[in-house]
Amino acid sequence: MSVLSRVTVPTATHDLAGVVIALFSNPARAAPRDRPGSVGDQLPGDDNQLVASVLSRLVSGPTGLGTSAARIPSWCTAVGETAAATGRSAKPRLLDDPTGLGVVTGRVSTGPSAGGESGPELYRPPAVRDDVALGEEVNDRLVAWAGQVGIYAGQLDRVRAAKFGRLMMLTHPATDDPDRLLAAAKCVLAERATDDHFLDEESMGADAKVIGSRLAITYAAVDPVDLPVSYAPQLDQALSGEPVAVAYRSAFDHLARYASATQLARLRHELSVMFMAYNQEADWRTAGRIPPVWEYLTHRHENSFLPPMVLVDSIAGYELPPFEFADRRVRRVFALAGSASVILREKCSSQEAIERSVEIHNELMHTFVEEATVLSHLGSLALRRFRADIWAWLGGNREWHSTTERYHGSSNA
Repeated sequence: MSVLSRVTVPTATHDLAGVVIALFSNPARAAPRDRPGSVGDQLPGDDNQLVASVLSRLVSGPTGLGTSAARIPSWCTAVGETAAATGRSAKPRLLDDPTGLGVVTGRVSTGPSAGGESGPELYRPPAVRDDVALGEEVNDRLVAWAGQVGIYAGQLDRVRAAKFGRLMMLTHPATDDPDRLLAAAKCVLAERATDDHFLDEESMGADAKVIGSRLAITYAAVDPVDLPVSYAPQLDQALSGEPVAVAYRSAFDHLARYASATQLARLRHELSVMFMAYNQEADWRTAGRIPPVWEYLTHRHENSFLPPMVLVDSIAGYELPPFEFADRRVRRVFALAGSASVILREKCSSQEAIERSVEIHNELMHTFVEEATVLSHLGSLALRRFRADIWAWLGGNREWHSTTERYHGSSNA
């Protein structure tokens, strides 16, 4: 089930729904520290000590006359701070004390359960900002665009209710330019429409039996295909008649204003992996097979939030060098963040499932924090900023899921 589908299905009202709401929303207490395996014997065992010992020395960047442009902004709020709720005057802060990856503000707990026992505790960063007006402006533009390209025909109220404009505002705090945020929003909505139109929503024509062919043809809008002249018009006709393909073409045209050819190629790669994962999910459905946990987690590595996350530097106005993005160690940390973010929002059917999901999420997040800190020490200034922007993206994503109408009983949801 896609994000948009989740927003518009009936709101859960049972006891477990309350646990999930609290899990997303309550930032009161620290998550458990015990987790399997550290990434290196020389790393401090405590996350805050890890961040203090590495980031306080390295991420602050150079000092002195003429070095301000090289200093790294921190997109994370310090202990006791709250993200700005209104206005656009809030600017990125330069890192002073260790307030980035792994600080105690990035913890959440459900608090005591109905039975008086402590619930599972979620390890995550806070959102950096909450500019309601900016989110609404992007959302209005996105809904208008969805109507123009033809996705969610007759159901634009669902698109508006999902508030993807707010999601972009929360996950890309490095910019307050609504057009940049709209470029990211178009890509995200095209991705969600792929899920709904092709796999999840039969009322929109979804059919697991033919999803492979539809995805392969639609991908020609993502990565243009040059056919012989006599056949090209037929492909163009097929793409023009598929609203999801029209959406991708339009989204890539918009994104190209801000992203380099290399950054666009990154997104194409992530989308090809996601399309493959959609085929896997369709296979499970048509075969009536429930995958084992290891296979499901592999699937979630491939069907995660990596496509929207890969845009963080494009939307922020810089570029992580290709050789660093392609580094296996960087890729591992990036993928850990993507897997953790998607497991964070999984629906659960039992308390045990909730606790296991939180355990997996927290393990991935702790590993992400540790390895990202090491890479920040080894990599360029751009890599350090990229890690900070990914951390901010994770916080904004959690905030959106915790406040979207799907989880709070709105009559419009």
